[in-house]
Amino acid sequence: MAEKLYRLGKWCANNRGKALLSWVIILGIIITLGVSFDGEKSTNLSIPGTESQKATDLLSIEFSSGNNEPQGGAVQVVFKAPEGKTLEDEKMKEAVMSFIDASKKDQEIIAAMDPYTLGTVSQDKRIGYANLTYGVAAENVPQESKDQVLTNINITKDAGIQTELSGTVQIVAVHGGASGELIGILVAFMILTITFMSMLMAGIPILLAGVGVVAGIMLINFGSGFISIGSSSTALSTMLGLAVGIDYALLIISRVRQEASKRSDTTEAIAIATATAGSAVIFAGLTVIIALVGLAVVNIPFLTEMGLAAALTVLMAMAVSITLLPALLSLMGKRIIPKRKKAAAKQRTSNIFASWARFVSRFPAPVILVTLILIGSMCYPVLHMKTGLPDNGTRSIETTERRAYDLMAEGFGPGINGPITVVVNSSDSETTKQVASVVVEEISKLDGVVSVSQPFFNQSENVSIQTLMPSDGPLADQTLELVKAVRKHNSEIAEKYQAEIMLTGVTVLNMDITDSLNNALPIFIATIVGFGLIILAIMFRSILVPIKAIIGFLFTIFSSLGAVVLVFQDGYLSELFGITNVGPLLNFLPILVVGIVFGLAMDYQVFLVSRMREDYSHSGDAKKSVISGMEQNGLVVTLAALIMISVFCGFIFMDEPVIQSLGLALTAAVFIDAFIVRMTFVPAVMALLGKSAWYMPKWLDRVLPNVDIEGESMVSKKVEQKAS
Repeated sequence: MAEKLYRLGKWCANNRGKALLSWVIILGIIITLGVSFDGEKSTNLSIPGTESQKATDLLSIEFSSGNNEPQGGAVQVVFKAPEGKTLEDEKMKEAVMSFIDASKKDQEIIAAMDPYTLGTVSQDKRIGYANLTYGVAAENVPQESKDQVLTNINITKDAGIQTELSGTVQIVAVHGGASGELIGILVAFMILTITFMSMLMAGIPILLAGVGVVAGIMLINFGSGFISIGSSSTALSTMLGLAVGIDYALLIISRVRQEASKRSDTTEAIAIATATAGSAVIFAGLTVIIALVGLAVVNIPFLTEMGLAAALTVLMAMAVSITLLPALLSLMGKRIIPKRKKAAAKQRTSNIFASWARFVSRFPAPVILVTLILIGSMCYPVLHMKTGLPDNGTRSIETTERRAYDLMAEGFGPGINGPITVVVNSSDSETTKQVASVVVEEISKLDGVVSVSQPFFNQSENVSIQTLMPSDGPLADQTLELVKAVRKHNSEIAEKYQAEIMLTGVTVLNMDITDSLNNALPIFIATIVGFGLIILAIMFRSILVPIKAIIGFLFTIFSSLGAVVLVFQDGYLSELFGITNVGPLLNFLPILVVGIVFGLAMDYQVFLVSRMREDYSHSGDAKKSVISGMEQNGLVVTLAALIMISVFCGFIFMDEPVIQSLGLALTAAVFIDAFIVRMTFVPAVMALLGKSAWYMPKWLDRVLPNVDIEGESMVSKKVEQKAS
């Protein structure tokens, strides 16, 4: 691979015009495809096979026609009368009905039901809600119609009525986050500028990362025109694409500058760097891609979609780094060669890492002990981690959806935001009616049940639906226990009457998704760990090094999740990040973090330990190889980590809780893995193990393929050819 990359890097450097033109054409085609075939992003988080999903699928078949409600997008408009007045007052009622009349004029809205007809006015008459139903799916509602709703609510607002919006149609566009991303990129640019002492050189990694992200996002848009792709996939892909794109370019540029300082031929320096550092980039990138694609192992559609989309963006970042980067560096000419002053500054920086490595190597046991205590304390919060799917109640108080959520809970009780649907299905109508009647009688007696509605039947009357109103909110522990209790009672009733009784609704769907994800997490971790042990054994020709690397990876996973638990669940520092309501973590966050962090952790493992192995193979001195490896690549790992942290931090301050929690988890993971695990725990363990760290049974060494990930054999060959 190194030989091929050497030739590729040299060709791109010698033919920079053709390489740049090729990328302009490729990017133009990709953007054209992405814009032309861009489809709607799915918000579906269902998991086929769960009870709640089966019930939902049954209802979509049995209640899809007739006098039932249309299956279009919906907007819930929540009203609250001013202090001292009620919605029954003449002026208040007139304003509400004027809003309804104005809404009916919108041809996209096929039903506008006022709170007086629906009977959805609270007991104190101050809060009520209306329903607007569209004739098309939520994602297909035109912007003009959304804007009209915002115009119409001024009727009630002008009358002094607080008016908030929620529902499946996103009337108010979500803003925020772009500034956070921009700040992260600017911080990364500053770090690169200080490192290279050149704004021009610092701009190249940013530019390349941008090209990779644009290409990846446009390909995702193109794919969404033909297959279902989750709406969170774009944010995840952008986050990862920026981080790895900058890091991969940084690694290759650093090696180019090292090689350029040794020779006057900059083209040769670019070619060698593409072969050596480029090999590491490909290995690291493929590791990230395999980890992301590995999300398919858990067999959950929306996670598979997110993993594949992010993997595609990482692939584009790799392609840009080994083809477009050599061409751009070739344009720089002699400017890529570090000046003596810069080289001296870098040497002083390298000495810092060498000094740290000497300290760690001198006191490995105490360092390991302190590290384990620190990591253990950070992992401890995971023991009480709870997961779920955030709803409008976890959004910022600045959003209309959150205010609508709070008004509904105030007027009708917390359970109004998470009603449970009970579905009865049998072979004949008499059995269904009998079971539905028993369900009302039995379930109404359970603690935590406010009410159970009378059944509503399909046309053949063999399927019924009833609404169960819990006393607590959808994310409350009491509601979870209630669902378990209801299902237990239902199983007894179903067995007695030979009928099928299922629970569904947003609350139950989210609970089932959470249970499925929690059950899949150990399987996914085992798969990732097994893969990691094999790939690291192939690369480092060792048994203990892969085991140590995987232990460090597990430390990173659980300690980063512990940090998220402290902030998003326990509420520590929540105000700093603009979190107004703490609660369970995003249910698919742990699996996503495992997949992403595995790839990123292997990046640092490759950057750092591969240099230790290279030095050990030359000197045979295990302790010195730890010091020299840290001295040579400690700066690269530090810069890569700081850049990733700056990018991920930008996502913590977005308005969307899903992206906020993921941004914090990845920020914590990168910091812990780079500075505590890879640059402290790893060198201490390597120093303590000594030569035994590199032990590999001869029979296993013969079986495993030999992969020269750093391309050093190719470099040695070049040196020998030059000497001869």
